[in-house]
Amino acid sequence: MLKWGVMTSDAPVPVVIIGAGQAGLAVAYYLRRFNLVAGRDFVIFDRGPLPGGAWQHRWESLRLGTAHKVNDLPGMAELGLSFDTADRSLPARDVVTDYYRQYEEHFELAVRRPVNVTRVFNRHADLIVATDAPAWPETNAKVLVNASGTWGSPFVPWYPGADTFAGRQLHTSGYISADEFAGKRVIVVGGGTSAIGFMLELENVAAELTWASRRPIDWVHTEQLDLESAVAAVAMQDGAARAGQALPSIVSGTGVPVTRRIAAGIDRGVLAARPIFTRIEPTGVRWPDGSFSEADAIIWASGFRPELRHLAPLKLREKAGGITVGAGASWTDPRIFLAGYGPQASTIGANRAGRMIARQVMTML
Repeated sequence: MLKWGVMTSDAPVPVVIIGAGQAGLAVAYYLRRFNLVAGRDFVIFDRGPLPGGAWQHRWESLRLGTAHKVNDLPGMAELGLSFDTADRSLPARDVVTDYYRQYEEHFELAVRRPVNVTRVFNRHADLIVATDAPAWPETNAKVLVNASGTWGSPFVPWYPGADTFAGRQLHTSGYISADEFAGKRVIVVGGGTSAIGFMLELENVAAELTWASRRPIDWVHTEQLDLESAVAAVAMQDGAARAGQALPSIVSGTGVPVTRRIAAGIDRGVLAARPIFTRIEPTGVRWPDGSFSEADAIIWASGFRPELRHLAPLKLREKAGGITVGAGASWTDPRIFLAGYGPQASTIGANRAGRMIARQVMTML
């Protein structure tokens, strides 16, 4: 196994990877294939306390197969592991954490955690990666691969009166279990798989349960969402990334696959979304037709945005709201790569981006 004595916090390192989720690990795998050594040629900073990327933070009841498909990391078959044959009776977060831990150890990726990157900036001609870890206050890098994902940047849309609500409001990122809402009047907001999962979990727990969505649900009658085959969605993401625009919602381009579990929920009438409310009041929400629903809690399953705040000093963001990215590389600063951004957001896309970005990184070293 690798030893970490080959590198100190103030020593320059050719490549810094931010994030050890699917995209970050995929890039690291291909860098290892090019015979780069973790700790000498590249370092991975990950703020999570455990392996698993964003999956380690998901709620206990979530199982593999009830959300978007988790594809295998490149080279995972070498370990005899596959998410296709994983135990679906266990929490998804536990399975992913275990598999990623084995993967990191097997390929000697030596991820540094928990290390939170606070900002990336230029110091004269040098690229500096600053963190909140005392052992790694600043690292001088030649190339940066940002694979920070979206979990740390939850999105909650603004509605009139939101700040007057006397009940509880929480985002998907703060959801722990259905038990917290036993006997409560709950409104779930969102049009994707997380909102659907919450509705099905809360069906026999909440006293009253209402689903609200900003757009009609686009049901797709297939067993599983395959982002790579959803050409329109990928094209929308790629077009927005290349134009430096804010990225569109993935579900808006792919629709929601109707699994047997979801079909049963539709048949029972629990999965029937109302058009979004017009305002929030202290004790509930007001609907477009003027009617009112009392509520004790509002769950915002309203998605996430790319987590890019730490890159702000580099001034990569365009007026249109996004970062101009093509083939995984920033068009503003060629030293910066964005893995898992835009059309690479799917797990298959992240794997492909890992190979593509690793090749480009090697040309710069």
